[in-house]
Amino acid sequence: MTAAPRKLPANDDDATGAVRSRQIESVGAILDRTTEAAIAEWYSLVQKESLLMSIPMSCEHRCGHLPHLFHDLVIRLGSSTPACSKESLSSHAVLHGIKRRKSGYTAEMLVEESRMLQVSIFHTLHNNLANIDFSLLLIGVATIADEVDSQLSQAIESFANSDVREGQLGRPLR
Repeated sequence: MTAAPRKLPANDDDATGAVRSRQIESVGAILDRTTEAAIAEWYSLVQKESLLMSIPMSCEHRCGHLPHLFHDLVIRLGSSTPACSKESLSSHAVLHGIKRRKSGYTAEMLVEESRMLQVSIFHTLHNNLANIDFSLLLIGVATIADEVDSQLSQAIESFANSDVREGQLGRPLR
């Protein structure tokens, strides 16, 4: 799945003569390692957004879908599934849309949550630039955007379909 971290010298010209090393990781490995921190950052952003906070819900309810999304994202980053693939279906995304509708969200609120999620994911990657395998960065960013947008699309589809019953959308769920 994800490549094993590589150690590279951080600075061969260190004045002390010591060679420091750093762990080089794939985008997926970094997101897997930092999932909790990225979710916490997302929640912090959401708490500052009055539109989203106008719907009262616990932190657990508001963030409950994110561990599944990050799991799907890490799996997708480690797979050979190309960006813009329609193969990535998530029952968790579908349930997220249904739950948000029942909570009183609007479609605009779902989009805003997703936008903030991408901001927190990209900020997490930025904070880990010293460890990123740059040969995988651009395809990783494209895959992240594609997967998050795909899950948003699935959530909005289930949100918008007033006759949706959990797990019955007329197409297979994973």
